[in-house]
Amino acid sequence: MTTYAVGDIQGCLEPLKCLLDKVGFKPAKDHLWLVGDLVNRGPQSLETLRFLFAMRDSLTCVLGNHDLHLLAVAHNIERMKKHDTFQDILAAPDRRDLLDWLRQQKLLHYDEQRDIALVHAGIPPQWTLRKALRLAAEVEEVLQDDARLLPFLDGMYGNEPACWSKDLHGIERLRVITNYLTRMRFCKADGTLDLKSKEGVETAPPGYAPWFSYPQRKTHGQKIIFGHWAALEGNCQGAGLTALDTGCVWGGSMTLLNIDTGARHICQCQEPSA
Repeated sequence: MTTYAVGDIQGCLEPLKCLLDKVGFKPAKDHLWLVGDLVNRGPQSLETLRFLFAMRDSLTCVLGNHDLHLLAVAHNIERMKKHDTFQDILAAPDRRDLLDWLRQQKLLHYDEQRDIALVHAGIPPQWTLRKALRLAAEVEEVLQDDARLLPFLDGMYGNEPACWSKDLHGIERLRVITNYLTRMRFCKADGTLDLKSKEGVETAPPGYAPWFSYPQRKTHGQKIIFGHWAALEGNCQGAGLTALDTGCVWGGSMTLLNIDTGARHICQCQEPSA
């Protein structure tokens, strides 16, 4: 069995198929890690979800911010944004199966045998991997709980609190955990977030830096595969770090990584329509 990881798909199904064809991927014998943001902004969000759902037994998936946004919109249509492209999912006859599968996925995955963590955005400097897994599990449990799902989805939006505290409770606690794992780019050494800046590392606000750049980061040296940050163009300095979002939905490319050999496969993507 060969295990691969792919960067943010965001409804760009054809480049994904291109990559899987390149490596001769067979769901019966191979395995694929998804770094989150399966849907939105691209042209085939519904088809992408259906394609992945059909091979779900061969997948390991973590959720991204766009995936969580889809779940929120599905339960409150007023959350829809101008450039969202998952209207076809909301109207699909199989939407319940697709969305129920999505909400069963993790925010953080750890492969103990390979000692590799898979996350959409990253792990803040002040958290150990063990702590991050424990806190991610709190959000995962709520996503899978019918009674608590809607209050969480309604309350997860927002940039505050900007920093983790063990004294946080309720929706504020869940929100900051979710923001770290699915939205983070820049932060301070203590984990204080800046969620407004979205460009490359050179655009860090004063006092902030990329989450992975702090030498005292408690996961320093830990192998981490992440996506979310297209402006990095797959370039990330730091031992063990692999950035896989290469901006397919923005006309860049989609990247597939052989986890065990490190070999990368690239498929160029079409320029987004105006």
